Amino acid sequence: MASPSDDPPAPQMPKVLPLPLRWLLKIFAGMCLILGVVGVFVPGLPTTVFILMAAWAAARSSPALFRWLWHHRLFGPMLRNWANGGCVSRRSKWSATLMMALSSVILVFTDAPRWAVVLACICMACVLAWLWRRREPAR
Repeated sequence: MASPSDDPPAPQMPKVLPLPLRWLLKIFAGMCLILGVVGVFVPGLPTTVFILMAAWAAARSSPALFRWLWHHRLFGPMLRNWANGGCVSRRSKWSATLMMALSSVILVFTDAPRWAVVLACICMACVLAWLWRRREPAR
């Protein structure tokens, strides 16, 4: 198991922002982190997007939270891959594909209006097409 010292260093922090803006970004980062963690367990709720947004906000408001995310065993590789040219691991691509397929099946069997089901499925298909075109990290 790799230790945090084996991970590449976190990127440079942006310039310091005014205190009220930093607090707003800290709250936003916390909310995105919570949604990202929930997304690990709830089909249809994306983990990666929320973790990327949490890291973006934390980089501008909380260096400690950003370092924690960067070196986290689950979220760190995702962030480092993205920072390294927008790479997405094959495992993440398959996970997203399976979760979106499951979400589509669930939607089909609910009382949701047909237009909403079709729109959601089209959006998920577009996201998957984009995701599968992303480069994969070098092994």
